[in-house]
Amino acid sequence: MSKGMSGPMCDQIEVFAVCPADAIERCGAKAFSLSQVDDSGESRPFPIVVVRTFGDDYLGYVNRCPHDSLWLNIGSGEFFSSDRSFLRCARHGARFEIDTGLCIDGPCTGQALEPVALAVIEGDVCLCGIKLLEDDRFSEPFEDGDETMDITIHPD
Repeated sequence: MSKGMSGPMCDQIEVFAVCPADAIERCGAKAFSLSQVDDSGESRPFPIVVVRTFGDDYLGYVNRCPHDSLWLNIGSGEFFSSDRSFLRCARHGARFEIDTGLCIDGPCTGQALEPVALAVIEGDVCLCGIKLLEDDRFSEPFEDGDETMDITIHPD
């Protein structure tokens, strides 16, 4: 995750690149487990889902069902209803409008997913206005200088 360049939709606020825009296929969604820095400087889990529409818009929501606070894709790993016209909570089947996050069917009808502000800047989907913990330690696990060990197991 890296700090992005400021764009017209995100001027004067924190901007973090989440992924390349083409990493999410049209009519697809992808989950990201980020770490948000709160006002006291503490790091908190911040799971989000980024949805790419057929019209090539990118929408973001906190990946948490308002009914029970579990990830939408827990269990099946899927974000969509069987006909792909709604976001869906895999645990209880609640259905949400893709464009608004409003629950239209299920145990949290009338509630909505929490939106997150996104912008596509220089080919990257960027999260705007949320201070994230930048941690690039795992992007290249075997960089030069890392010690690695080969282990061979011989059967008896």
